[in-house]
Amino acid sequence: MLSKNKFKFIKSLESKKHRIEAGLFVAEGDKLASEILNSSYSLTYIAATEEWFHKNQGPALNRCPEKDVVNSKELDKLSFLQTPQNVICVVKLPKYNINFENFKNNLSLILDTVQDPGNLGTILRIADWFGIEHIICSINTADVFNPKVIQSTMGSICRVKVYYEELDEILPMIKSLKLPVYGTTLKGENIYDASLTNYGFIMMGNESKGINPAWMHMLDKQLVVPFYPESKRRSESLNVATATAIVCSEFRRRKIL
Repeated sequence: MLSKNKFKFIKSLESKKHRIEAGLFVAEGDKLASEILNSSYSLTYIAATEEWFHKNQGPALNRCPEKDVVNSKELDKLSFLQTPQNVICVVKLPKYNINFENFKNNLSLILDTVQDPGNLGTILRIADWFGIEHIICSINTADVFNPKVIQSTMGSICRVKVYYEELDEILPMIKSLKLPVYGTTLKGENIYDASLTNYGFIMMGNESKGINPAWMHMLDKQLVVPFYPESKRRSESLNVATATAIVCSEFRRRKIL
């Protein structure tokens, strides 16, 4: 049975401050639990229904040191979701150090102040789909370990490494690698006409303001996803996650051709 102290502690992990202090985050649902159990992440606690434990017996589950069988009402109260799941996991925060060798022959993302948790989670799924393993985020980008972000990654958090860095410090280091840095702007070159490489960095900007003007001189090439037709009324811009999907798709399409 779930104790009051354990309940209070898990609920506190909705706060970034408490996640950092505890070195833990929360993941919910069968899909995420399965992904995390079969990843390099370390679980410290699982609360789940008896049925879930019965279906998921095995060595991976045995690595978790503390478990509680709970009923659906307890999970409803504990959950951060509108539709509670059968399992809630408490997981150790990973500690990643940037190794610039990992970027040299790969395509990676840089996110400048992407603040919506849903967008960030979707971008991780997009990165995972297109084989992008590393994302560098500005310090003021949404926290990837926010429960809403974790949920929207649908397990991609297990395969995509996310680093939080001061962009004014990390961008000069990136430039020293002599890898191309692309950025999406409304004044950029049509992505379908542009010359692209299958390695380097793609920078995506804030939902409403785009890429910070301070970083524009760091871009080797500005790109835009063109609207169609030019004479027709349209929205002012694409959602940042949608734009990321289109841009990553075009980069990977070029690699296949």
